[in-house]
Amino acid sequence: MSPNLLRDCTPTCPRQALVGDITYLPLQNGQWAYLATWQDHFSRRVVGWQVAATMTAELVTGALNKVLVRERPSPGLIVHSDRGGQYVAAEFRQMLDRHGFEQSMSRAGETYDNAQAESLFSRYKAELLEGGSFADLEQARSVTFSYLEGYYNRVRRHSALGYQSPEEFERAYYQRTQATEALTSTKERT
Repeated sequence: MSPNLLRDCTPTCPRQALVGDITYLPLQNGQWAYLATWQDHFSRRVVGWQVAATMTAELVTGALNKVLVRERPSPGLIVHSDRGGQYVAAEFRQMLDRHGFEQSMSRAGETYDNAQAESLFSRYKAELLEGGSFADLEQARSVTFSYLEGYYNRVRRHSALGYQSPEEFERAYYQRTQATEALTSTKERT
């Protein structure tokens, strides 16, 4: 198993650390779909997700592949999860190694070590399902897309982010960074 690298790490910018988890999604036929997410630890933005009919390593690697395509994270990225079998699977660990990412895992029996991912799923289920279920796998995917990409990342305000959405929080971070870099560059030229 991998150590919990987030215990002593407080990200100072986006894409330094991701937190991930899997949740069950009830379907009206009595079966389940599964949602895997990767959320930026700094901004809470969901940067990769996947809904599937099975809970295999392909579920989490598919979600992480979306992160790779969309975000192009740098080597050294901390990828944190619980100790589920999908996260210790050879194909997942090989993917991390191929990209130079560091695996981090919750300590055994310590649910608070992955509280950010658990909080996302709590909000997701409270705001979408209200004790109900999805009609089928395709509806689960479609509604999840609308919720995560259209609402959660862009609109939903978080008290931990100063009541900004994840995208607003990141945008403000990059504006501050650019302003600081411009000021530093101006001072160096004078």
